[in-house]
Amino acid sequence: MQGQMMEMPLTIGSLITHAERYHAKTEIISVETSGERTTTDWGSVGANARRLASALRKLGVTDGERCATMAWNNRRHLEIYFGVSGGGMVCHTINPRLASEQLVFVAGDAQDQVLFFEVTFLPLIAEIQSQLETVKHFVLMGPRDDAAAGQVEGLMFYDELVATGDADAQWPEVDERAASSLCYTSGTTGNPKGVLYSHRSTVMHTLVANQPDGLAISAQDTVLPVVPMFHVNAWGVPYVAAANGCKLVLPGPNLGGEAILKLIDDTETTLALGVPTIWMNLLAALEASDSKLPSLTRTMVGGAPLPPSIIPKFAAYGVELLHAWGMTETSPVATLNQFLQRHSVLSDDEKTELRTGQGRPLYGVDLRLLDENGGVIPHDGKTQGDLQVRGHWVVKSYFGKDSDALTEDGWFDTGDVSTIDEDGYMIIRDRSKDIIKSGGEWISTVELENIAISHPQIANAAAIAARHETWDERPIVIAVKTAAATVEEAELLAFYKGKVPSWQAPDAVIFVDALPMGATGKVQKNELRKQFGSHLIEGGDTNA
Repeated sequence: MQGQMMEMPLTIGSLITHAERYHAKTEIISVETSGERTTTDWGSVGANARRLASALRKLGVTDGERCATMAWNNRRHLEIYFGVSGGGMVCHTINPRLASEQLVFVAGDAQDQVLFFEVTFLPLIAEIQSQLETVKHFVLMGPRDDAAAGQVEGLMFYDELVATGDADAQWPEVDERAASSLCYTSGTTGNPKGVLYSHRSTVMHTLVANQPDGLAISAQDTVLPVVPMFHVNAWGVPYVAAANGCKLVLPGPNLGGEAILKLIDDTETTLALGVPTIWMNLLAALEASDSKLPSLTRTMVGGAPLPPSIIPKFAAYGVELLHAWGMTETSPVATLNQFLQRHSVLSDDEKTELRTGQGRPLYGVDLRLLDENGGVIPHDGKTQGDLQVRGHWVVKSYFGKDSDALTEDGWFDTGDVSTIDEDGYMIIRDRSKDIIKSGGEWISTVELENIAISHPQIANAAAIAARHETWDERPIVIAVKTAAATVEEAELLAFYKGKVPSWQAPDAVIFVDALPMGATGKVQKNELRKQFGSHLIEGGDTNA
């Protein structure tokens, strides 16, 4: 016997319909590419999204065809999110920080029909337009710009395109299992791979990721997603924001510490989300300002392991810092570090230690660890292994690929090395490609980096494996000093004493002006290994 309840499709159109109908007057603050701040609301965003869907249909874009964006976080990008997917097409967010060769590759691989882009990227698009063979329509995200029109053949303008859509357009009926959006991995090893999300997987992620033990966003919040909308759909925040009708603040292209601090204070942001580098820069800006972050209560951190030393720094401002974990392949949120009831009796130091991990799985996500031989290992919080995941919004196969992306028994291998305790709290110990194996023993680069960053005169650091004649690999640290710092190599090496076993301590420290950052804000350790991987063989001292 089956249940006798209504069934309504889980679609992205339903999310923006809810926001437009019940939260129409709630503000959306948008920092435009020019730096100007504009104010709109969910009612206007919903109406423009419907008109955009109608306008794209008039251009001949059909169900399932890909419409790409190269854009910052702003209100036009938000309208495209809902207009394209809600209209039955696929929103393909391209990371503009990719190399031009990779940009051409992902646009071709996706067979994009439309490309929406900011004026920031006008010179780039003019240069590569002839290589974007599948793109039929190039749309500049703004009003008519006659100077730009002469640089890209057939250039259209977003505001004019939307105006051609029907004001009373309604969302079409869409199969909830139909594709809704397409994101590509960062492509640090080989070409990026596409992950094709469905309406169903996206809405399920939206509902579960926003549980009280998840993002916990309400209609009373003002939310600032600093994480880019081209990076795994801004961790799903645009969809969660529509479903809950919160005030949304979209920061545009300037993500520097001073700019984000001013935006938080001016808009009275209550929740902000971004990668660790963003919050390290914000802390530096705070130290140079009189702000006390009166409105901010929580920050969500993901994309890279969180340096534990910044947790108490945020706590001093009354801000709770929560670690989350996920991947492009997991839509992305899979775990989030919220406490259990019994953790309320822990000391502040014990709570801080627990906060350093990536947290426990949301409902609908399952984790396991495997050893080197493929055997499942216990969740005891100590034994580390290769992390695998499965769930309702986890990739099954990559876009355009016939082969499955899963193990024979249906799990996705994340490439992370982790531990999991009996309550499900997971800690990323390292990436499998980054972890150091010295004399047959494993050394975590994450732990070495966290120690370096906790030194008051170190702004950022990365640990890598350097080749060694005796031990195969030994750790070295590449560090960036804070302004006016006087720390030298010997002092930083001594800083590790008592914090890790002596054989795990780095053999050398190399100071640089900046670390190479990838397209998603992560340190490019492959570039550091190319540059410094022979440092110990070429004459550096060791203490192994």
